Amino acid sequence: MTVAGEETALLGLAPVAPDRTVAYGPHPDQIVDVYAPRAAGDGAAAVRGPVVVLLHGGFWRAAYDRRHLSPLAAELAGQGVPVALAEYRRVGAGGGAPQTFEDVTAAVGAAGAALAEDGADPAVILAGHSAGGHLALLAAARPGTPVTRVVAVAPVADLARAHELGLSGGAVAELLGAGPGLPERLAAADPARRPPPAGIPVTILHGTDDPEVPVDLSRRYTARNPGGTELRELPGVGHYAPVTPGSPSCHTLIRCVHGLRST
Repeated sequence: MTVAGEETALLGLAPVAPDRTVAYGPHPDQIVDVYAPRAAGDGAAAVRGPVVVLLHGGFWRAAYDRRHLSPLAAELAGQGVPVALAEYRRVGAGGGAPQTFEDVTAAVGAAGAALAEDGADPAVILAGHSAGGHLALLAAARPGTPVTRVVAVAPVADLARAHELGLSGGAVAELLGAGPGLPERLAAADPARRPPPAGIPVTILHGTDDPEVPVDLSRRYTARNPGGTELRELPGVGHYAPVTPGSPSCHTLIRCVHGLRST
């Protein structure tokens, strides 16, 4: 798979329907898809270990939803991992700051509660891709979070730098709202300035050839928050392969998730 072909490979996968969907608010996007763990790919497995909550990317815009991560959710569930794929309000459909941030916090709580009914551990591993990686890092820093570990894949981990670069046509300003007070809103929503507490370790996976979110953002985040952060660079990998089941870098992500669940 070439870097140029990664997006087509991911979006070409058929969406996988969840076992059930749980609402955590009245808006149509305030929902969580639950993928029950399976044993040997056939039949429900006993739920053991922490829940994995997935947050999709798309630069926080309504044009992109959770469905492109459903194959990854199903792949993890097929290996015995309880998974919740969260949706949230996005820019252009009732989202943006602070609604998007509030939704992620509520979605994590709803996902944990839904899978706890099945006997899952109340602890949560929060995994996010791209803008979802930003949201995962930010949510893990909130007081009282049930998140115990974070896996951020190609995250927008340094929001100030992303804004300086004008990534995706000024997506950061769209999220936060341009105009007076933007510097303050930017500081409050920047994971590089507000990392999770020391008891919540962070693992970052980032392709060195990522054209959408430069790996430099993850390097900058790690340099500012070295104590609890592990950065694993993926040589020659772009933006989408790590969340595309069947790719070598996605195997790396899945091994990482299994490793975190066993510690």
